[in-house]
Amino acid sequence: MGRLALILMAALVVAGCQSAAPGTTVSSPTVAALQRPQAVATAAPQRQKSQKRSTQRKRARGKTRRHTAGTCVRAVAGASSLTGRTITVRSAGDIKLRRREVVLTFDDGPAPGRTNRILTALGNYGVRATFFVVGRAAKAYPSLLKRVAREGHTVAHHTYSHPNLRKLSHGRALAEVSRGERAVARALSGSGLAAANFFRFPYLADSRVLRSAIRSRGSVIIDVDIDSKDYFKTSGSRVLARTMARLRKRGRGIILFHDIHARTASMLPDLLATLRREGYKVVHLRAPGASACPGATS
Repeated sequence: MGRLALILMAALVVAGCQSAAPGTTVSSPTVAALQRPQAVATAAPQRQKSQKRSTQRKRARGKTRRHTAGTCVRAVAGASSLTGRTITVRSAGDIKLRRREVVLTFDDGPAPGRTNRILTALGNYGVRATFFVVGRAAKAYPSLLKRVAREGHTVAHHTYSHPNLRKLSHGRALAEVSRGERAVARALSGSGLAAANFFRFPYLADSRVLRSAIRSRGSVIIDVDIDSKDYFKTSGSRVLARTMARLRKRGRGIILFHDIHARTASMLPDLLATLRREGYKVVHLRAPGASACPGATS
C-alpha cells in the first residue's frame, strides 16, 4: 500500500506539471518535501565554512593581541623629519652623536598624568626617548611603565628610592641599585619586555669607585651633556629657552629632563617643534637584543 500511494502521488505531480501554464512554477507539498533535503544539505556546509572563517578571524585577532603585548607597538602614525637613527649601546663609547643629533632622557618617573602627556607628545612627533625609572615609582605604577615600554621607548634604571649614592656606604649604594632593578623587572613582568642595562646616578652624584662597581655588574652608565634644569620652579617657556640655548651652543648631546614635572610635560611639544624646525634629529638608544622598533639603526 505504501509503494502504491507514492506512485499515485508522483503521477499527480506529473499531471500537475503538464497542466500548468508555461513558465509557471508548481508549488506542492510533495515537491517542497523533495527539494528541502537538498537545500538543507547545501546550506549546512556553507554555515560550517562561515563559522570556520569567523573562528579563524577571532583567533587571528587573539594572536595579534598576544603578540603586541610582548613587542614594541607602533604608537605613532609614522616617522617624522625629527626621527633620527637608533644606536645599539653596548658601552658608553657607542654613543657618538653627530652634529644636530640629540638624545632625550627623562628621569624619576613614571608619574601619572605627566608621563602620559610626555608619551603622547613623543608619539605625535614619531620619536623615542630613554626613561630612567625609580624603582618605587615603577612598583606604584606598573601599567604606566608598561605603556612606556610598549610604545618603544627604552626603560632604564635610576635606583629604588633616588638617594644620593655618594652619601651611602658602598654596600648600601649597590643594594639600592639592585633593589631598583628588581622593582622595574617586576613592574614589567607579563609584558614580554625588559629594561635595558642602562643606569644613571640620582642627582648625577657619582664617584670613581661606584662607577667602576656598577660597570662591573654589566651596566652602562649614561651621563648627561645638557641639563635642562627643569627641576627649578620656573615656567615651561624658561625651561625651553634654557635648553635650546645650551643645545645651540653645544650642537648635539644627551638632554636631561624629568617626567615628574608638569612644566616639562607642558613644554615638550614646543621643544619638539623647535628641534624639528631647526633641523635636529632625535636619536634613540637601545640595548643589544632589544625589540627593534621603527627607526634606522646606526
